[in-house]
Amino acid sequence: MARESESGLPIEPVYGPGDLEGWDPAGKLGEPGAYPFTRGVYPSMYTGRPWTMRQYAGFGTAVESNQRYKQLIANGTMGLSVAFDLPTQMGHDSDAPIASGEVGKVGVAIDSIDDMRVLFDGIPLDKVSTSMTINAPASLLLLLYQLVAEEQGVSADKLTGTIQNDVLKEYIARGTYIFPPKPSLRLIADIFKYCRAEIPKWNTISISGYHMAEAGASPAQEIAFTLADGIEYVRTAVAAGMDVDDFAPRLSFFFVARTTILEEVAKFRAARRIWARVMREEFGAKNPKSMMLRFHTQTAGVQLTAQQPEVNLVRVAVQGLAAVLGGTQSLHTNSFDEAIALPTDKSARLALRTQQVLAYETDVTATVDPFAGSYVVERMTDDLEELAVALMGKVEEMGGAVAAIERGFQKSEIERSAYRISQETDAGERVVVGVNRFQLDEEEPYEPLRVDPAIEAQQAERLARLRAERDQAAVDSALEALKKAAEGEDNVLYPMKDALRARATVGEVCDALRGVWGTYVPSDAF
Repeated sequence: MARESESGLPIEPVYGPGDLEGWDPAGKLGEPGAYPFTRGVYPSMYTGRPWTMRQYAGFGTAVESNQRYKQLIANGTMGLSVAFDLPTQMGHDSDAPIASGEVGKVGVAIDSIDDMRVLFDGIPLDKVSTSMTINAPASLLLLLYQLVAEEQGVSADKLTGTIQNDVLKEYIARGTYIFPPKPSLRLIADIFKYCRAEIPKWNTISISGYHMAEAGASPAQEIAFTLADGIEYVRTAVAAGMDVDDFAPRLSFFFVARTTILEEVAKFRAARRIWARVMREEFGAKNPKSMMLRFHTQTAGVQLTAQQPEVNLVRVAVQGLAAVLGGTQSLHTNSFDEAIALPTDKSARLALRTQQVLAYETDVTATVDPFAGSYVVERMTDDLEELAVALMGKVEEMGGAVAAIERGFQKSEIERSAYRISQETDAGERVVVGVNRFQLDEEEPYEPLRVDPAIEAQQAERLARLRAERDQAAVDSALEALKKAAEGEDNVLYPMKDALRARATVGEVCDALRGVWGTYVPSDAF
């Protein structure tokens, strides 16, 4: 009896040449590093060098996170990935009433240039690649990073990294939005223009399916809704007067890697093929780099269990292998204890070592696209492509990603998928080791890392000191210039940078924009 994939597609017990009847390997596959990039975006992939090994980290104060980053670099991390706390993600200062109880909890608290300076103290910004998981206030954190680099004597053209900057998926699956869609898209277009002129090596957006997958999206939904968001961003930039080949090479994507290796490999290959075709045929891209779907992968946090947490080490290794076999450009492997609390130093090191074993002790880096020609993977790639394209067609019929978001389409589709997964798990049809099968009578004790609640008061003291020391007239003038730009059509990043340099806080800058653009309130359709 055939099984079903996560996307609801049949998985036959045996595949052979007959399952690929009418299949055109030359047209659909091409060569590695060539259109349509099914086999990978670079000709040599990992045979030349491995993927970038990132470890997502950030908690408490900038001092504590800075110490963790230095430990990760010493352990061999090739790129930093910054987690921000919820107040920072929502554009609020640590001393705002709404931030109470959340300061430093799920990431590092960044209120001003003072905090960003401490966060990267002693870390040469021309030598590391930094990814920042920040969306609605992405422009602020990028500018703070640039300002700190300038203080280090590092010019902006030497900076490499990524801001997530994907607000559409926040409306769909995550919820850390600030402004309504229209001004949010305008802000993203301003970031594209600013980076092309000022920070040319920076990846201006990481269009994310990861959070949709964590909310319950199937692999087909993950790539369909992510690529639909990507199309909306490209249309926004083109409508703002940019040539597609001027910004598309700096677009990047962010996907999950689950334990279902075969479907995940097929998912990544199908996503590359769809995006290449869209960029060439719909947007007329000429530069091959504009057609490349380059992506970061994180192993599936939603598949981690608090029960028997050591088993997560095995899950993460399998998920990491799926990402590598699928051709990821960078990878974060979750720590085994993340279902319980923030990772300890030891668990974070073990997560990094997992990547290093994959890169240096296995032979998966010896050849490009190891599953090419596999009957099952090629068939699953085709099936996933067909299913994802059909979903993207439904989004287009509604008027595009924003219109579909306003009708609640993506959210409702993901919720149905999540409900199906929950039902299958509760019924025991979907085995989760240690949860609904192979349980222990008694769990072993585990001491998690805890964030000091005193951090909130410490951040409030830092903010009080900052406001007492700074030139308030300069701050007020800079914020007024920012509001004027937001009311008109000028690029808001230039006055925003002036305000942040004058030591305006993240909350103050976001409040200035809230005053002009308003805030997003979900419709009844949600």
